[in-house]
Amino acid sequence: MHILVVTDAWLPQVNGVVRSYELLAQQVPKFGAELSFLVPSQYRTLPCPTYPEIRLALATPGMVDRYIQSVGVDFVHIATEGPLGMLARSHCRKRNRPFTTSYHTRFPEYVSARLPIPQSWGYTFQRHFHNSGAGMFVAAPSVEEDLAAKGFQRIMRWTRGVDVDLFRPRNVRLYGQGPVFMYVGRVAVEKNIEAFLDLDLPGRKVIVGGGPQLTKLKRAYPDVLFTGPKEGEDLAEAYASGDVFVFPSLTDTFGLVLLEALACGVPVAAYPVHGPKDVLTDPASGVLDPDLRTAALKALELSRDAARSHALNFSCEHSAQQFLDNVLAAHNLGLPQRRRLLRRLRPKMLMRKKTAA
Repeated sequence: MHILVVTDAWLPQVNGVVRSYELLAQQVPKFGAELSFLVPSQYRTLPCPTYPEIRLALATPGMVDRYIQSVGVDFVHIATEGPLGMLARSHCRKRNRPFTTSYHTRFPEYVSARLPIPQSWGYTFQRHFHNSGAGMFVAAPSVEEDLAAKGFQRIMRWTRGVDVDLFRPRNVRLYGQGPVFMYVGRVAVEKNIEAFLDLDLPGRKVIVGGGPQLTKLKRAYPDVLFTGPKEGEDLAEAYASGDVFVFPSLTDTFGLVLLEALACGVPVAAYPVHGPKDVLTDPASGVLDPDLRTAALKALELSRDAARSHALNFSCEHSAQQFLDNVLAAHNLGLPQRRRLLRRLRPKMLMRKKTAA
């Protein structure tokens, strides 16, 4: 079972979309599947207007057609609505080939935050893009309900998982004894970071990440520590050094960073909106409040063990199996066929676990 994932978001970008597919690629071999990727770095690129850190592929329809035909995959999954995603969609439609998509980002809100473009135009484009596929994967029930009300069809749930071996509690305090209130993620206008930076909170504020707003915010908030982007062990240590993870975004569809913070034993403070309210289903793991300062101060009182315990419910293996099951279901394979295919390597998985132990 070989799946091509077409994504305009890829390394060296550091964000939840990239990390989700990196983690998925690590997990699917356990179920007898393989992922290949079509990404911008395979072509010449140019910087995205208003967000130069994102590189857009300068590919032609012929280039994408030839690549998809050459890799000989069983299924095509389109992760983003960018240039590569649109070309892959066109390739599949011209050949009457079913494909699946994922809804990761509320681009209508992102675009309208930067340009005078009505959100309704963006949703019209996204609805047209995704409804032509055999299934659209979304991460959270509240997002599913919202998109269904907007006319999106064939919605399928793909819950995210977190690497709880990498993201774990650690005896480290990189930023002092605290309290340390932190944010990890893109430093961009759609993330609403200033709502966090303007809060009157004790201790220290730390921002981990890069993006188009970084220079502006560093000048405007000289007392805040901006570390720049981090990855791997460095990122995990940064999370573990915080006391509260503050998530000011109003537009995220899930927020993988929430799971990563919780896995490190860091309670979360957020607004009660799509994404956070789907992740923070256990009140012991975080606080949702329209007043972000109130949420942050209350989260400071929560148990780090409870935060970690909640994150353990988000299994990487379950997320991978759900993704594969959705792909097969969208292509009209019956349930018995799907179950047989996804379970055929279960003995090998158990053998690996015994060997590791």
